[in-house]
Amino acid sequence: MAYPHMKHDFFHVISPAQFSKLLRNFSPVETTTLPLEEAFDRIMAETIIAPENLPLVNRSSMDGYAVRAADVFGASESNPAYLENMADLKIDELSKVILPHGSCMGITTGGTLPENADSVVMIEYSQELGSGTIEIRKSVAPGENVMLKGEDVALGQPVLIRGDRLRAQEIGILAALGITSLTVFRQPKAAIISTGDELVPIHATPRPGQVRDVNSSTLACLLQENHSTPATYGLIKDDLSSITSALATALQANDAVFISGGSSVGIRDLTIEAILSLPDAEILAHGVSVSPGKPTILATVKGKPVMGLPGQVTSAQVIMLLFGCPLMRHLGGDVRAFDTSRRPRIPAQLTANVSSRQGREDYIRVGLEFSTDHSVLAVPKKGKSGLLRTLVQCDGLVRIPAESEGLIAGSHVTVWMI
Repeated sequence: MAYPHMKHDFFHVISPAQFSKLLRNFSPVETTTLPLEEAFDRIMAETIIAPENLPLVNRSSMDGYAVRAADVFGASESNPAYLENMADLKIDELSKVILPHGSCMGITTGGTLPENADSVVMIEYSQELGSGTIEIRKSVAPGENVMLKGEDVALGQPVLIRGDRLRAQEIGILAALGITSLTVFRQPKAAIISTGDELVPIHATPRPGQVRDVNSSTLACLLQENHSTPATYGLIKDDLSSITSALATALQANDAVFISGGSSVGIRDLTIEAILSLPDAEILAHGVSVSPGKPTILATVKGKPVMGLPGQVTSAQVIMLLFGCPLMRHLGGDVRAFDTSRRPRIPAQLTANVSSRQGREDYIRVGLEFSTDHSVLAVPKKGKSGLLRTLVQCDGLVRIPAESEGLIAGSHVTVWMI
């Protein structure tokens, strides 16, 4: 079918793998240097090499006594070993004495082991007998209850690599190494444009034939969940000049643009024409073999991605989860953005038959329940594709491969938690 306003027919369905491959071609945003306290949730743009050992010295991981393991070999409740306590070391005290055979030193968690000590006996397995004699009722192996020098991070070794996301634990290890600033990718910005004559703001009372704008709210939430800064550009009528103007404005201030509505083939669907009216624009794909969301558009304008999402709310959210969210993580520097194995997943057993059309991937909505034997059940949430409650009631999605005609009740499936 040709477009009424255009010379070319762009509706040519490609596979999800081909669509994702196109997304990988977009370049990440630029980098910036931030103090450590502002770098949380950003993506590393450099590899950090350890400037020192962590820990700097052999340290105790328990309260107890620093010993030579050979001096307590075979020690037990019925056959204790007896050592002479030479000192009780403070946590920041370095022993000036080399630990001789037959001796020990009291030590606290985090304290530095004296030279020649190779292990720590926990205080629970010891008893002071007076005159400096300590009874040891448990043997230890060399290195037991000890954090060895460089065991956490060795001097000169990579700590974090380019593409790693900075969670609290990554911030912690950088703080421990005294790294106060680092180079990260800027958080990408994405524009949301909702198109359609039927749309009204959420505070308005719709007349018959009108609906409140759902996509601006839901897409903004999904973008924030995926480490991006969303910006909404209001409701745009099905008018070529209005769509083109909104698109041009959004592209100036953002790294990507998501247009909901106007992606299917029809006289009111002007998204492709608006895109191509801009300089340095190219349609990369129009149509992807998934359900819901087949008529999705992917374009580039001056090197920036523009994705045309279906206006139907379920389709828009599924396509955003499949492609839009990984794209934004990729733009933010995440080298594993398209790795589907990183999706939060749970195995379950399907409770009902579900059908599918061969040649497309189907993503069915399911809720999770527990059977009497505590196994996890995936219950399909059936209903017309535009029903919002099927999304509210679902816990995740189950993928039906393109070569399958469906799944039967009792099948073991993997639920992608959303």
